[in-house]
Amino acid sequence: MGFKCGIIGLPNVGKSTLFNALTKSSIPANNFPFCTIEPNLGKITVPDKRITDIQAIVNAAKVIPTTIDIVDIAGLVKGASKGEGLGNAFLSNIREMNALAHVVRCFEDDNVTHVDGSIDPLRDAEIINLELIFADIETVNKRITKCEKLLKTNNKDNLFELTVLKNILERLELGKFLDMNSYDEEELKIIKRFQLLTSKPVFYIANIDDSDKSKENLNKLIDFASSENIKVIPASVKIEHEISLLDDGELEEYIELLEIDEPVVNKIIREGYKILGLQTFFTAGPNELRAWTTKVNSTAPEAAGVIHTDFQKGFIKAEVIAFEDYIAHHGELGSKEAGKLRMEGKEYLVKDGDVVHFKFNV
Repeated sequence: MGFKCGIIGLPNVGKSTLFNALTKSSIPANNFPFCTIEPNLGKITVPDKRITDIQAIVNAAKVIPTTIDIVDIAGLVKGASKGEGLGNAFLSNIREMNALAHVVRCFEDDNVTHVDGSIDPLRDAEIINLELIFADIETVNKRITKCEKLLKTNNKDNLFELTVLKNILERLELGKFLDMNSYDEEELKIIKRFQLLTSKPVFYIANIDDSDKSKENLNKLIDFASSENIKVIPASVKIEHEISLLDDGELEEYIELLEIDEPVVNKIIREGYKILGLQTFFTAGPNELRAWTTKVNSTAPEAAGVIHTDFQKGFIKAEVIAFEDYIAHHGELGSKEAGKLRMEGKEYLVKDGDVVHFKFNV
């Protein structure tokens, strides 16, 4: 499943350095605006200790973790919705994303240029947010004009679409992103048709250092984000990139030295996975242990379709073991003997961590 999380923000806030840390890449990350022009695409593994725990039991010949795509998108500047900087290309790239990681600079460094000449995380965050809102207002207004021309036809679908679009426009003109949880299924169909930028789930990555001023800026950003129920993950992006270059042995020593449980980039990856509304299930056997990505609340046939469309079409039933039971009873055989292996049908909603074996007939 092709899920994409885009890294956005002003120029020179650490987007490309973060991309390098997440993907263990070495794309240019220079001290001048628009170093990134074309979006950079990388595939990253979603950190999940459960796959290690399962592998300790099954000892599969091949282990395949789940992944998502991460995209480093060109920096945005004020006026991008009107074509300033690389605005139009930037906005086009964002439309293809499923979620957005918005990098906001909270550190001060005279050697790293800021496009607006000073550090102000709230101003910077609002510049990006407003440009996305302005772009959506233009998109919605154009569609409203078309719908209004068709009013004389009394087409019910057109009237419904016009009502939804006017509701969206009202929210955008208040300077707010769309709350996708406030719309019903039919309204969402219309919204998704236009790939509105403000419909994308978003979280902030506060690029910090260890100075008091940086902490002050971080707290301001957290207060700002909390009013919109947006998650903030603080990270020293430069250090995270340095950590990503270490081998496994050096990484363990470094983490122990810093007295942290894991690199912050792992939390960033999982947050992107979470806000996309994704979960993981596993298939496990001696030949292959694999983690699969599916939407939260996917039915068993829908989850089976992630593996192969034939599995969904010919779905019969699913043998399911909860992850905790699988580990506690040392695998499939022990879980079956303990009565923890369940037969589930088409209505079953797959849970995060389920170990599943699908039965199907084509």
